[in-house]
Amino acid sequence: MKQASELGGFTAAGNPLAAAHYADQALQTCAAVVENIPLARDTYRLRFECADIARRIVPGQFVMVRLAGCNDPLLGRPLALYDTWCDAAGSVLGIDVVYLAVGKMTRRLSAFRPGDALEVWGPLGNGFAPARADHLIMVAGGIGQTPFLALAQEALGSRRYGDQRRASTKVSRATLCYGVRSAELLAGVEDFRRAGADVRISSDDGSIGRPGLVTDLLAQALDENVTTDVQLACCGPEKMMEAVARLAATRGIPCEASLETPMACGIGICFSCVVKVRHPDGGWDYKRTCVEGPVFPAETIEW
Repeated sequence: MKQASELGGFTAAGNPLAAAHYADQALQTCAAVVENIPLARDTYRLRFECADIARRIVPGQFVMVRLAGCNDPLLGRPLALYDTWCDAAGSVLGIDVVYLAVGKMTRRLSAFRPGDALEVWGPLGNGFAPARADHLIMVAGGIGQTPFLALAQEALGSRRYGDQRRASTKVSRATLCYGVRSAELLAGVEDFRRAGADVRISSDDGSIGRPGLVTDLLAQALDENVTTDVQLACCGPEKMMEAVARLAATRGIPCEASLETPMACGIGICFSCVVKVRHPDGGWDYKRTCVEGPVFPAETIEW
């Protein structure tokens, strides 16, 4: 494996305007695939070696992944941290991501086997804020559960992420409200249950869990916890996240949204992933999902 190198050769010390999560703090490396196993229909968990990146990454951040030695597709793809993995002594060795094989890049990736090479750069993005409430509720639609395993484990106190310990309140409960189109697309549920999360499932076709919208599960969970300090996080289709944001605002509950905006470069150069974000003074500006995001306070987004 090639030694990881600083992207662009800049560091925070050399750039006083750089935040800790900006791309000039990212590393680029050639990573070897360790596992690439199916979790559900067209859904895979990919494990690869990248110790330097894995030691830095925190819940909600992502990496850009590109097929090594291949220029078709030319651009990488953003994949959220699912979890880090360690050796028997507890040393962090690499990263797990979960992806849906839907396009040229991800379908080719689904054929990768142990030992195959990837180009990886990261960690990128700002990640979720550390837990500050008694009950963390995560709302996922489609493949949107992928950023939440690490978040749940950190909030419940079973795992730590990043090269500096984050000041986080240990929650007493973590709930995942997870909506899918059908049962065959449900992925990673047992990972969340092993982590100690309460998993509630809905499906569009009624083939598993509660028929209907995942926001109905959220409303039910909130109704059960009227006296509990709650913090929300959501990821999935934009309309779902907009509905979660409205519900959170109605009930006065803080909510973060992890956007799935398509990206090209992943490091803030191309401005292809911008989103409208409101300012406290009522104005708005375009923010880059790959740099200022992918996690934003849900109430600031112009849906």
